[in-house]
Amino acid sequence: MKQALLVLIVFLTFWSCSKKELHTCDAEVFKGKLVRKGICMNYVIQFVDGALDPSLYEAEWIHPTDRQTYTNVFALESVCTFPNTIEEGDAFFFTLKNETENCAVCLAYSPTPDKKIAIKVCD
Repeated sequence: MKQALLVLIVFLTFWSCSKKELHTCDAEVFKGKLVRKGICMNYVIQFVDGALDPSLYEAEWIHPTDRQTYTNVFALESVCTFPNTIEEGDAFFFTLKNETENCAVCLAYSPTPDKKIAIKVCD
């Protein structure tokens, strides 16, 4: 009985840990959400949690086509390495990325905020 209780406590402890604590990134981690998945990797990401410098993202951005308002958003700059498994509405953890990327992407345009950030998604 005591062993079963111990196993349950250990399970609940690990289950209650947030993904932020279990990330694979080795730098400061932030939480984001893909709020708009535009054509040709013109993605809009909402900053959700962490100590990200407010000058890096737009406090409010209005999509010019449908006039929908988004808060705390930026455009994805690191389009070469952003996982294709993340869908609109999905939350994920990321770190800031300093390297530049060179990859082929189409040139079709979807509106995004003016501010862009290169990020690395944590596993």
